Amino acid sequence: MKKYLVFLILTCNYSFAQEVNVPINKQSIDGTEILKHTWKASWIAHPTASQLEYGVFLFRKSFHLNKVPKNFIVYVSADNRYKLYVNGQYITNGPARGDFLNWRYESIDIVNYLRPGKNILASEVINFGYDRPLAQNTFQTAFILQVHDSTYDELNTGRYGWKVKQNNAYQPLAVSMNMVKGFYAAGPCDSVIAKLYPWGWNTSEFEDSDWDTPKIAFADKAKQISGVGRGYIYGAGLHLVPRTIPLLEQKKERFSEVVRSNYSGELRDIFISGNKTLIKSNTKVSFLLDQKYLTIGYPQLLVSKGNGSKIKITYTEALWDSIGNKGNRNIIEGKEVHGYYDVIYPDGGNNRLFEPLWLRTFRYVKIDIETGNEELLINDYYNVFTAYPFIQKAKFQTDDPRLTQIWDVAWRTARLCASETYFDCPYYEQLQYIGDTRIQALISLYVTGDDRLMRNAIELFDQSRISDGLTLSRYPSYYPQIIPSYSLMWVNMIHDYYMYRGDSLFISNFTQGITDILSWFEKRIDPKTGMLGKLDWWNFSDWTPDFQMGIPDGVDDGNSAFISLQYVYALQNAARIFEYLGQSYYNNKYSKLAGTIKEAVFHNCYDKTSGLIAETPDKIRFSVHTSLFAILTNTIEEKNQPELMNRIFTNNKIIQPTIYFKFYLFRCLQKTGMGDMYLDNLGAWYNMLNQGLTTFAEKDVDPRSDCHAWSASPLFDFLHLVAGIQPSSPGFKTVLIAPNFGKLNIINAKFPHPKGDIIIHLVKDYKNKIIGYIELPEDLTGTFKYGNAEIHLNGSKQNIDL
Repeated sequence: MKKYLVFLILTCNYSFAQEVNVPINKQSIDGTEILKHTWKASWIAHPTASQLEYGVFLFRKSFHLNKVPKNFIVYVSADNRYKLYVNGQYITNGPARGDFLNWRYESIDIVNYLRPGKNILASEVINFGYDRPLAQNTFQTAFILQVHDSTYDELNTGRYGWKVKQNNAYQPLAVSMNMVKGFYAAGPCDSVIAKLYPWGWNTSEFEDSDWDTPKIAFADKAKQISGVGRGYIYGAGLHLVPRTIPLLEQKKERFSEVVRSNYSGELRDIFISGNKTLIKSNTKVSFLLDQKYLTIGYPQLLVSKGNGSKIKITYTEALWDSIGNKGNRNIIEGKEVHGYYDVIYPDGGNNRLFEPLWLRTFRYVKIDIETGNEELLINDYYNVFTAYPFIQKAKFQTDDPRLTQIWDVAWRTARLCASETYFDCPYYEQLQYIGDTRIQALISLYVTGDDRLMRNAIELFDQSRISDGLTLSRYPSYYPQIIPSYSLMWVNMIHDYYMYRGDSLFISNFTQGITDILSWFEKRIDPKTGMLGKLDWWNFSDWTPDFQMGIPDGVDDGNSAFISLQYVYALQNAARIFEYLGQSYYNNKYSKLAGTIKEAVFHNCYDKTSGLIAETPDKIRFSVHTSLFAILTNTIEEKNQPELMNRIFTNNKIIQPTIYFKFYLFRCLQKTGMGDMYLDNLGAWYNMLNQGLTTFAEKDVDPRSDCHAWSASPLFDFLHLVAGIQPSSPGFKTVLIAPNFGKLNIINAKFPHPKGDIIIHLVKDYKNKIIGYIELPEDLTGTFKYGNAEIHLNGSKQNIDL
């Protein structure tokens, strides 16, 4: 059983660095059982404090056990967030993000933390208020907990004995775009005044006689409807559904180095080893810590004494020079720290542990300390890395060590961009965008075999759909944003799931959403050209500078070839889905409509002189993007597609894609049989490595974010394109292995297929002869292709000699 660090605010007599056995991946219990019963618990809230504004609230309930039962399952949720404690020990936090009609609750077995005699259930509930993360929905501050075993119904919230107190130690620190040098949407930071903190509030020894009795929240709403099959609490403002993803991974990680300081003591013992460090009274000191790699989590600062001190902790992905450039991320000389920050005011007590209320992302951390008349003792400082518990099951090795470096950095990028939802970036936004998420989901399938976060994303985007059928571009989010082409990408995500998992029961849940989206676009076909006409909303496609605000030509005035072909691509994928589900009407309809629009785009936009599809019928501008979708949709005949690919590689006057859209460039290399060129097109990733990035950035030139999910695409490409592992039938029932060596001589790969691992070991000699072996799971068959040769593969280990 793995050990995970307890990270809570310690009381004076609580032993620092105590670790407890928290089986993160097994702790969350299947919550569907409660869906068969009535929720007996009620949402509760502070009796007088605002339930809409910022606030940190502490709930506790004491109870007695004659003996500890075999299990003790509780169902728990809150608005916005909660942290659950039992007898002073941290258990978990949540709820997983959702919306009003799909508000998650966790199902937790807390039996390992109970004891005979007096016990304490406690929860810290946070409402981030006006400055909350853009991904954080809220109705009003409240908490709910229900026990599974009715023997202990007295513990349900709404029953007598629960106490509550507002923790006035916390105030929000809003984060400005000027502070972080870019658009920011991930919530406020914290100001913590320790003398106002009720230390030990979550332990049985704490005296709570002056605490308030909570009120029943949402009392102005209709009564709850009992016995509802899906377990919703109707009329309560928030409708509860079980968490569908595992609890997050949490592990302790120490800082690597203090790289800058005006402190006169020995630096190597500060922060790195956990040794205590004394800061004298009436002193100002500063420390710059370098983790050496970007990370995410809840940094923990443990201090003693220091009454009258002020501690400011600033977090940043990189340092900035005097003209606002990041440059090489490893170079700190002449650079400054810009970033969001927490401020802590110690109270002089012993073993005070401070942690942020929400995640922090950083490579560099600057700690500025100003002591008063009392010296400050720093007992320790470390991070609790927190992310979705992805496990790397795939392997990829070649004779080019640079690819291993790209793999490792891309994997860290993918991990930091996956939490309770996929993140576009962990520092700036933490929003789940469909364009990013499609790539992230494919990476998850290929590297981990874990499809739960992908399923969660597909469901959330379906739940985001507005009245006219389109999805929101990002979700969860309380600020609606609509990118119509991202709704098409959602259709493509479902097609991806159909190819890799083939779960018809799951896929059939989204047929209405697919038809609504495709109908929205169908209604906007220009009868004169047969292409899409003028489109509403923000039609973002790529951040290339040649697309104003990311919008390709022709959208505002109508007849964009690029958006029209994206529609064709989604129609084609939808037709395959409906064929798989046995719905011939939509299969035939979408196949025919796709063909009609393809012909219209070719007729109106094909330019004979350049051999390219223009952006609009006036044939003035051209982009790589439109050519790529002309290939993906077969708007250009397959026999002519390699020639088109050569044109876009040799014509630098056409609009070029950014690192995001190179994902589709590489799909076209693969489709046209030109996959051997892939490894020669990784310059953007090599440049980022040369600049000292430890995750891959939003853009390869002047990025805002140093960690952006779509740039982790080489993880997928190395396995899907280089190793050539692809599904050749829906549900991955058969496999195609068509490697692209390029300049490589060795490809070793392992891929987590649902039926077991696919293992590849192939060597190419100087005559381009391929030898080695491929091992498939017992019940899987497929085809190996290389050049003009094909070999049938059985569910076993087979030698390759071509």
